[in-house]
Amino acid sequence: MRHRRNTTKLKRKTAHRKSLLANLACSLIEHGRIKTTFGKAKALRPVAEKLVTQAKRNDLHSRRLAIAFLRQKECVTKLFTEVAPAAAGRQGGYCRITKLGQRMTDSAPMAIIEWVDQPAIESEDNIEAVELKPEPEAKKPAKKSAKKKVAEKQEPVAAEAE
Repeated sequence: MRHRRNTTKLKRKTAHRKSLLANLACSLIEHGRIKTTFGKAKALRPVAEKLVTQAKRNDLHSRRLAIAFLRQKECVTKLFTEVAPAAAGRQGGYCRITKLGQRMTDSAPMAIIEWVDQPAIESEDNIEAVELKPEPEAKKPAKKSAKKKVAEKQEPVAAEAE
């Protein structure tokens, strides 16, 4: 039984799972919102919120811990300069997960995870747009047969002759 075991394994070994979560956290920090599966979003939320809590302390030790986890200095810089100051007045709950429905290819449940305190970033790549039905095309006139075309061409000539 998994009593009090909070780690979501995501069907991966430990090293692969840590790399996956670090890469997802970097993408979330860089883009502000990402679209992923619901299970990965649920696993990412506590990791991202702990990173923001570390970044709010804004000391050398917390910066080194963030670099050790994320392994990308540009993401750590953005975390400490943009994300953490935006969440300074909040005690927790820095992320929001929104369910999107199922992915078409494999029916995996999809979700968007985003920062609560940052302004919404409207982008077609990050948000699944509502599917609109295409407008029906105007009906094209039926094609006239070759015999009718020939008959129409001959009628004006016959009318002029009269």
